[in-house]
Amino acid sequence: MENVVTQWFGDAFSHLHPLLHKLHREGGTLTGPVQVEYGPGLAGWIGRRIAGKTGAPQTTGMVGFCVEIRHTGDALVWSRTFESGAQMHSLFRPHGAFPDGYWSESTSGVELRLGVDIREGGWRWVPLRCKVHGVPLPLWLVPRTDAYKTVVGDQYRFAVTLSLPVLGKLMSYSGDLRLGEYRRPA
Repeated sequence: MENVVTQWFGDAFSHLHPLLHKLHREGGTLTGPVQVEYGPGLAGWIGRRIAGKTGAPQTTGMVGFCVEIRHTGDALVWSRTFESGAQMHSLFRPHGAFPDGYWSESTSGVELRLGVDIREGGWRWVPLRCKVHGVPLPLWLVPRTDAYKTVVGDQYRFAVTLSLPVLGKLMSYSGDLRLGEYRRPA
């Protein structure tokens, strides 16, 4: 089945792991526990402010997590839900084609321009530009993002880390997720 993801990657789509093929051909919901962490001191304080805007928990530890990945005619949509019920939606629009093209992610007034690097069958986002409420910011001013999904065994490893030079890690969440229905913890 062709969609915006398979069209954007073209022949390079075959370099992704077969489970990522399935996810990005059909869409799906990945669920499981993720480890949420914050940096120490000022870095952690900044990380918690960012987390408040994304719906991530304000405390460190394992929490239930779900990400629904689906396609529209012209975009990739991710809907993330932490066990608290807080949600974060991202709309990714493709521009050009792999390897020189990029995706624009829009989330809560922030627009990121993201390239893609394929490593060992996984998909790693490569930040290229950032706008906040339409104002371009140099990348050195915004938190550095390291975000990827890959496959380990029969699970999808999902990881996001935000950091700043000098301060280090602001926040991160990562875990091994399974394809299936989301069930909110009781």
